Amino acid sequence: MAKVAKLFTGVELPLVGLGTWKSKAGEVENAVKSALECGYTHIDCAAAYGNESEVGKALKDVIGTKVKREDLFITSKLWNTMHAPEDVKPACQKSLKDLGLDYVDLYLMHWPYGFANVGEMFPKNPDGTVMYSDVPFLETWAAMEKLVDEGLCKHIGVSNFNSKQIDELCQKGRIKPAVVQVEIHPYFNQSRLINFCQERGIVMTAYSPLGSPDRPWVKSGDVVLMEDPVLKTIGEKYNKSPAQVALRFNVQRSVVVIPKSVTPSRIAQNKELFDFTLTDEEMKTIEGLQREDTGRVCVPAVEVDGKRVPRDKSHKYFPFDEPF
Repeated sequence: MAKVAKLFTGVELPLVGLGTWKSKAGEVENAVKSALECGYTHIDCAAAYGNESEVGKALKDVIGTKVKREDLFITSKLWNTMHAPEDVKPACQKSLKDLGLDYVDLYLMHWPYGFANVGEMFPKNPDGTVMYSDVPFLETWAAMEKLVDEGLCKHIGVSNFNSKQIDELCQKGRIKPAVVQVEIHPYFNQSRLINFCQERGIVMTAYSPLGSPDRPWVKSGDVVLMEDPVLKTIGEKYNKSPAQVALRFNVQRSVVVIPKSVTPSRIAQNKELFDFTLTDEEMKTIEGLQREDTGRVCVPAVEVDGKRVPRDKSHKYFPFDEPF
């Protein structure tokens, strides 16, 4: 099986990359170095992760000595506070400066809705609610298209968009999304959205492909994907871990995975997915683990009357009310 997905431009995107969300300061530099040393060429970053300058230190140490820039695929993301067209280029330039790069291979709009640009990453109203902006994502997209024209990024795409929003970009944009990055794992397999995008020549990337067990809001009693007996049983057959089975499930569907780890042995293990193949029956069994109502775990939420509810549900561009 190929180890890459091909973008509509013909450029190859490695099916396995290193995710950097939740990687703490002081850890991500070594994680990136470990990944590059064991053969990774795809690193997924974002301004909102607050660690791009540290990723940049690792890249500076290896580019030109151990690896060529053109052999790497680096992704960054536009944060919600920078959706106004005039803010898009400065935001990209800030990420490039932090990463120490002249361009990124892929620049994603992190969410379809924006926040007010008042100097804070999560601006708040006096009552504690998020201070939103209502910039149409099509206007933000048009500004991102100019980044491609100017060579600041090679491709553009989106994260956390639903099928209707993606279709609107395809219909009305000048450049179609090269990649859509969303939460995908065996408990939330996104099969409909994957089919929708692949039919349109858009590559899918799975963030939190292991179910994000270290998400900040996890509660005791929450189901842990890596402890699922189905994944354990299949893994035993191939002498693989549950994590490797979960990742293989996606790459076998030509979905890119970006598992996050700062442990060198785990980083290496997450890449060892191409020496076994799941049977059709095993793929169907894993698809059957889908949890329609509780599978999605990466939704920004707030607590209201003791219950966690989606924080941004009131925004007109909130993406998760559509079936897919």
